[in-house]
Amino acid sequence: MSLHRVASIGSYEHVRGSSPARSEHRAMTFNPVDDWVPSNPKEDSIQAFEASSTKRISQVAVAVIYCLCSAGVVFGFAAIKPVLINEGVYGDYCQSQHLATHEKTCYEQEIRLNFMFAAAAVATNVCALPVGTVLDRYGPRVSSIVGSILLSIGAVLLAFAAQLPFDGYLPGYLFLALGGPFVFISSFQLSNTFPNHSGLILALLTGAFDSSSAIFLFYRLIYTASNGTLNPKKFFLAYLIVPLFVLITQISLMPSKSYKTVGELITYAEAFSHGEEQAEWRNGDDERANHSPADRLNRRETVVSEVTSLLGHKGNDGQQQQDARKKAISGVWGALHGRSALQQIRTPWFVLVTLFTVFQMTRINYFVATIRAQYDYLLDDHVLAMNINHVFDVALPVGGVLSVPFIGLILDNVSTPAVLALLVVIATTIGVLGVLPFVWAAYANIAIFVIYRPLYYTALSDYAAKVFGFQTFGKVYGLMICLAGVLNFLQSALDAATHKVFGGDPVPVNVIMLAIVLVVGLALVGYVWQKSRSMTRAELEHEAEDATETIIPAVNGSG
Repeated sequence: MSLHRVASIGSYEHVRGSSPARSEHRAMTFNPVDDWVPSNPKEDSIQAFEASSTKRISQVAVAVIYCLCSAGVVFGFAAIKPVLINEGVYGDYCQSQHLATHEKTCYEQEIRLNFMFAAAAVATNVCALPVGTVLDRYGPRVSSIVGSILLSIGAVLLAFAAQLPFDGYLPGYLFLALGGPFVFISSFQLSNTFPNHSGLILALLTGAFDSSSAIFLFYRLIYTASNGTLNPKKFFLAYLIVPLFVLITQISLMPSKSYKTVGELITYAEAFSHGEEQAEWRNGDDERANHSPADRLNRRETVVSEVTSLLGHKGNDGQQQQDARKKAISGVWGALHGRSALQQIRTPWFVLVTLFTVFQMTRINYFVATIRAQYDYLLDDHVLAMNINHVFDVALPVGGVLSVPFIGLILDNVSTPAVLALLVVIATTIGVLGVLPFVWAAYANIAIFVIYRPLYYTALSDYAAKVFGFQTFGKVYGLMICLAGVLNFLQSALDAATHKVFGGDPVPVNVIMLAIVLVVGLALVGYVWQKSRSMTRAELEHEAEDATETIIPAVNGSG
């Protein structure tokens, strides 16, 4: 799943073609079907200062805990796959002369196990569309409760899969994949509990997502240490504690409505500073509007003081200055802002990044699902392949967490064309290392891969926010990820080609995917770089045209 990383959930967006002085606040929505509505103070969101700081800290801490246990747990497939093999999952598909053992699998078993992960990866991405709709229409509490129900269904199916008259492993893993995004994306609004620390909170949440793949790692370690005593049935029944925890905390602690964004708080405070009557009318509070002038003045000062305290005295001007710096660095901010979603998806900006996303996401998920089989063939040593797999299981969540702060620094201080070029260079390096039959190349590949994966996913959402804007973010970014997710079923075709066409040799498939990603990536970088130069030149020309002539007064004071 991609990490939806933006500077903040709400941002000031300059509309190209409008006055340079004009800046509007637009709240980012994850709803791909509803039209954008300007974020005025409204009843369907709450001010952070209405809850105590202790309660808000508790909400963030609880969200990090349940995201750590559920958000991206299905991406720990490489860790749980050996357990499933050892338990004989899909082993009955192997012919008598190719029975699955604790060490290796037959093609039929391998392809079905990998399809579990392929389907889960597709579901995680496609699920962003319904999650956005539910979240925007019904709020974070309902969305998270839906997630807890889906997680429960998945855990129950996986627990009793061996006893069901149908295949319970595939739908069980699929429901786990569907439940994660409902819980995870609903937690983003908690970054507004402490606006001055929104970046840190988002980093904690995305770090929890990356680390959640370690759940299956810990289970595999316990499974191995107990000689299989903690079988999948016992584990997944115990795992029901997680969705139960989500449900209880949503009812007892977490907010039913989203917290107001920075921009909404600023607008709310400005409304009060210009007269409480207008602000109270907007919030439908007729009772307060009838209070005495002294009460209204006291209320006005309290609200302005609370908002100022939350924002750290930065206010509207400070927020716009900070955003303006990031926009200038990006080089592409506002490229398609103000256009409809249909107009945006018809441009090379969308087509090229979507193609890059489709093929690179497929490469990433294919590697996660088949790492042991690939190195088993490349190194011709099953024990080495197992050790490499075990290192990867640990490095994947750890690398994701360690890379979070550096990703933020890169995206905020490096131009978008340069970030895209970095993605292509690293992807090419990973591709080359992935076909070398050396142990050092395998470990180098893993080290780079676990850092590249979160950078890649985060850079995609950052690109979408900067190029397409917040107005159409849900539709355009959702469509891009949805298409990439659906086409991730190509992973099964790659699996089949590796086993049936190339006799288990992963090199041909990896080289083909490397070549495709390199060509598409270079096209994307070239196009964005050229457009960035054109936008910079146009901006300079625009500033030159608007520059006013300054008359220098005579030294002697005469006219």
